[in-house]
Amino acid sequence: MNSSRLMANGLILFLAVILATNTLFVVDQRQQAIVVRFGEPVRVINAVPGQNNAGLQIKAPFLENVILIDKRNQTLEADQEEIIASDQERLVVDAFIRFRVTNPLQYYRTLRDDRTAADRIERLVNSSLRQVLGSATSSDIISGQRSALMQKTLVDVSRRATASRLGIEIIDLRIKRADLPTANQEAVFRRMQTSRQQEAAQIRAVGEQGKREIIAGADKEVAITLATATEEAERTRGEGDGKRVAIFAKSFGRDPSFAAFYRSMKAYETALGQGDTTMVLSPDSAFFRYFEKGPGAK
Repeated sequence: MNSSRLMANGLILFLAVILATNTLFVVDQRQQAIVVRFGEPVRVINAVPGQNNAGLQIKAPFLENVILIDKRNQTLEADQEEIIASDQERLVVDAFIRFRVTNPLQYYRTLRDDRTAADRIERLVNSSLRQVLGSATSSDIISGQRSALMQKTLVDVSRRATASRLGIEIIDLRIKRADLPTANQEAVFRRMQTSRQQEAAQIRAVGEQGKREIIAGADKEVAITLATATEEAERTRGEGDGKRVAIFAKSFGRDPSFAAFYRSMKAYETALGQGDTTMVLSPDSAFFRYFEKGPGAK
């Protein structure tokens, strides 16, 4: 008797646990829940901003299911997408998007689960990237207008998400990387290297031309300076010679005997200045008269 009662109590307790498990559920404050009956949503819990309905909730056991959706901002990294810029340059673009579910009922009806949502949102992002970035040049995408292009892509993705009734709000979109495909990087590097070599050769040519012009200018200045100096020196020398001749003429006119004496001294200097001159003259030669009689010789 007691054994049968214990078994009955145990069975009742087991059924109560099963019933409670299928009736009660907890909604975290970071989540929003959709209660579904036979595949159709009947109510949403904790979806309205500012109204916290999280906590212990009740549903019809065995008839209703609960689908929990994250209420926080979510991040989705899109797969690498190869696009063709307006200058026909191929680029590999990595991007990520941040979004949150603002209308869980619409989100469930359109997307059903997170995997489908991620695939749909990723296709929207890639489509917007191809459309927006395809109208820009590769240099603008890489550096020049990158911020403006990201903002334009964000607006386009938001518009597409709203038109598709996804029940989400696009918060942000960023391009992490925009590079050339591996196959094109070497060709671009060689093209850049050739361009830099041409620029360097042009700079060297301009420098060489400038050097030659400076040297030619300096040589010209030197030639002009030397010619001017030579002209000045010759003019000064001529003026000195003229003054010397005038002084000599004036002195010789005053004392003819001194003039004769001076000319003989110059002749002695010229003839005997080296010290090894041999001369054959008669003893009474007039050349040596000043050696015998001095300046007063006749």
